[in-house]
Amino acid sequence: MRPDVVITVKGDVLGPAYWCSIDDSGAHQLLWLYDELARMRFAEEVLGSRPSIVSYSPNDVLLLQARGLRAAHVLDAYDHTVTFSPVRSEEVVFVGARYPERTRILEALHHRGVRVRAYGRDWSKHPFDRLRTWQIERPDVPSGRDVTRSGAYGITAGAVAGLNSHTDQDGFTMRTYELPGTGSLQLIDRPDIDALDEPGREVLVFGDLDELTELCRRAHRDRRWAQEIARAGRARTLAHHTFDHRVPQLESAWS
Repeated sequence: MRPDVVITVKGDVLGPAYWCSIDDSGAHQLLWLYDELARMRFAEEVLGSRPSIVSYSPNDVLLLQARGLRAAHVLDAYDHTVTFSPVRSEEVVFVGARYPERTRILEALHHRGVRVRAYGRDWSKHPFDRLRTWQIERPDVPSGRDVTRSGAYGITAGAVAGLNSHTDQDGFTMRTYELPGTGSLQLIDRPDIDALDEPGREVLVFGDLDELTELCRRAHRDRRWAQEIARAGRARTLAHHTFDHRVPQLESAWS
């Protein structure tokens, strides 16, 4: 193949032959980082030789620019082209990787009587998932196995609410846009979401476990209130935060 542009998403586990092949192709290149550098395994010579990089992490962009690299900040987005069917449930759901803070939050909610469920191989109690993750023990949280993107969209669309816990991340994860994009009520731990959405009207922000617990309980008992916020969040996302809105930024980055 003779591409005009090659966009590599993350790419930290790709070997030297890959980078040599795209360098030799003569194509415009773009490295798009959905994760933070501290969580990836890039060889320094690979990262330093990329002609153009965009990242969801403002801190990483500053670090890359300080090294003299061409780097820009591009937000993650919602893929509105994915079709899905809502899966109705009475649960607050989380779909994603298992980190200690997320485990603490979900276990606490579960023990407080909030109906929750976490999806992903790190949460799943299925024997195969325990073996492939080399982790026999699992958190005391109702769980489900890995789901496709379409499946995740359906689960969050039909749930009481969707939890979005960032812990120590400085960029906004993909879930920040996917949850409201699917029509889910987003519960997020980032007050700086006000740069993207309006707290209290399009998204709900929690500062501690007690506040999160009360938001979950209110969302369960006051569905009209929850649905109004979810609808407003979805309208904002479709108007400003789809991949269609990011493409012009990507084109500027590789041109």
